[in-house]
Amino acid sequence: MNLHSGARIFSVTSPVDGSTYTTRAYADGAAIEGALTRARAALPSWRRMKLADRLAILLRFGEEMKARATPLAEMVAWQIGRPLWQADETPRLALVGELLAGVAPETLADIPYPSDENIRRYAKPMAGGLHLSICAWNYPTAMLGYLVTSPLAAGNVVIFKHSPQTPLIAEQAEEAFRAAGGPEGVFQSLHLDHADAEKLIASGAFNAVNFIGSVNGGRRVHAAAAGTFTQVHLELGGKDPTYVRADADLDAVIRQIAEGTYSNAGQSCCSVERIYVDKAIHDRFVDALVAETAKWSIGHPFDEKPMVGPVVRASAADTIRGLTDSAVRAGARRLMPQDGTLKASGLGAAYVAPEVLVGVDHSMQIMRDELFGPVACVQSVNSDDEAIRLMNDSDFGLSASIWTKDIDRGVALLDEVEAGTVYLNRCDHADLHLPWGGIKNSGLGRTNGRAGLVEATAAKSYHVRSVIG
Repeated sequence: MNLHSGARIFSVTSPVDGSTYTTRAYADGAAIEGALTRARAALPSWRRMKLADRLAILLRFGEEMKARATPLAEMVAWQIGRPLWQADETPRLALVGELLAGVAPETLADIPYPSDENIRRYAKPMAGGLHLSICAWNYPTAMLGYLVTSPLAAGNVVIFKHSPQTPLIAEQAEEAFRAAGGPEGVFQSLHLDHADAEKLIASGAFNAVNFIGSVNGGRRVHAAAAGTFTQVHLELGGKDPTYVRADADLDAVIRQIAEGTYSNAGQSCCSVERIYVDKAIHDRFVDALVAETAKWSIGHPFDEKPMVGPVVRASAADTIRGLTDSAVRAGARRLMPQDGTLKASGLGAAYVAPEVLVGVDHSMQIMRDELFGPVACVQSVNSDDEAIRLMNDSDFGLSASIWTKDIDRGVALLDEVEAGTVYLNRCDHADLHLPWGGIKNSGLGRTNGRAGLVEATAAKSYHVRSVIG
């Protein structure tokens, strides 16, 4: 990309080694206006296109992204630090398109209502129009399914802003859409700074804004849209709890909870950040978790096959270490070796080794603020009632999980949990067959499948009278 004189430049610092990975320019006013003009011009024909033809383009888009799997995985590894062997998200992105193709014909079909002899009543799910989709960095390829594929399938057009940490993913996606036969103006990526994005939202330029990111970012989007009547969909953070009952099968539970806590270095909105364990099995659980955590190796993303790489930036690592140190000062206990081994290995400041904390409670900030790091925080509980109370004692409500052999009791307890998605004997999983989204500070609205398509449209009612008189 040519960076012309006077352009507003931003750089991506790789957490892998602290180097400048790439440099890009934010879009200027002319580029923004051009994108809006093209999007508005493209909307009527895209919305009128046969659904089967739209879906065929989106299926090809998924395949084009899979064809770019190797460079995309390398970009993910360098830009956010995930180990290369875990960095290919294109199969999940393509699967979103495949599942949408299965449910869209029925979901977007006319909806019949009671009719009379001379009056037919029905509703059509109609695309709202121009969407601004803003993506977080932590799953930078897979989340295109929620933010791009779904609104496009419903007949909307999309201007896409990726995180400034992962701009190359957006460029690859736009290129893949064109290669898939996507019409000009239907899907465009723009490198926008926060101020320009907020100004655009406040101007009322968009029919809808889809945002995945932090709570603070979501608040700014929501505030910018105030008074514009723009539809706002927010998928924000989490402080997701899990509860291990006394009857749970620890051999089966430990590995999955460790994965739910440490995968992607804990940088997932639905990572397990609070672990409540029945006091009867607390010590056995902790011993097993420590043993499992020791298997989660940390290293350079392009080395052999480390389980965990660095977190996204050195400042994020400092925040994680700060919250952990604060909890220890307040009485929590660390059960894993400390970062001295990391420093001796020559790994940089963005690397945070997985660790286990016990003796935590809700007076500690680490049990209240989103951590976004590989730290398992374990608290003992005396009963189901205490576990549910603590699970719900949070400003967040994205997902939550319970582990038990008593399925009926487990489901009854899930009914009491305040979260958008609840799991029994599973965790840290965004099921593409189910609506996805949170309550409280975890956001507004739902994505995935039928729910995502419905929320990307509005019901247009038809009252068709065949005889006048």
